[in-house]
Amino acid sequence: MTQSHPKSILLLSGLSGAGKTTALKTLEDMGWEVVDNLPLVLLDRLLDTPLPAGHAGADDRPLALGIDARTRGFDANAIVQRIKALRDKHGHDVETLFLDCSGTELERRFAETRRRHPLALDRPAADGIARERELTEPLRRWATQVIDTTSFSSNALQQEIRDRFSRERLSDPVLTILSFGFSRGMPRNADLMFDMRFLRNPHWDETLRAKTGQDADVATYIVADPAYEEAVGKIEELLKIVLPRYAEAGKAYITVAFGCTGGRHRSVHVAERVARYLQDAGFSPTVSHRNMESAPQDSLEKRPPGGPKAIS
Repeated sequence: MTQSHPKSILLLSGLSGAGKTTALKTLEDMGWEVVDNLPLVLLDRLLDTPLPAGHAGADDRPLALGIDARTRGFDANAIVQRIKALRDKHGHDVETLFLDCSGTELERRFAETRRRHPLALDRPAADGIARERELTEPLRRWATQVIDTTSFSSNALQQEIRDRFSRERLSDPVLTILSFGFSRGMPRNADLMFDMRFLRNPHWDETLRAKTGQDADVATYIVADPAYEEAVGKIEELLKIVLPRYAEAGKAYITVAFGCTGGRHRSVHVAERVARYLQDAGFSPTVSHRNMESAPQDSLEKRPPGGPKAIS
């Protein structure tokens, strides 16, 4: 069996109804590898199992293990000893998080959801809560972190988990900068959308029509518009403010879309520029040009009055 290298592990436990499922789902959205209710006898096998092909570098992801009184072979004292072994013998960096909650609030939650307590299937929920609190007390005492979720909403618990366990880069949203043509339909997945049709249109310059916003002479033509620099600069400043707020709110994917009529010139150029700006500001955007390879069509473009070089 292959010896596993030291790994960052979070053992997450707590009382039923205190928010373990919400916490694990939040960690998964943040990029953690998550395994729930794994029998402890299989833990070493999990840590020694190589990842499938195509997951290069993913073995460095932190691992969150959910465990509670429903887990097969649950023994809180044995779990504490296993945690010590993971630290002392294998060198793993192990943290423990226990989610606590008042009995009154747990009873309310079980009544509201009409769920049976897993340790009191044929008795009042209060009996199961008391039994589970007794069983898990050694874990609560041993935990490096305890969160009392009595007054927490689901959203508040998600934010608390992000604040405590976010990792640099791992938890960053996937940021896509997209260019597109309005005449070919608006993207459905855009979180922010900017209309670049106020800039003058290179399509009506015969020497530029067949080119794209990636060509230098097309860029020069667009940049010469008097409104260009101020407008695009303010968009960049806005994105620098709002993108971190989206990340703090836990969005896993953010798409910023720039549209023009055909999706070949103005939107392409602005998307490229904004992506470079965001990269210099510390973001990691991916650029996608949905319609750049589409054939130019006069019928899709609105010919400006007063000649091809006027602003459309």
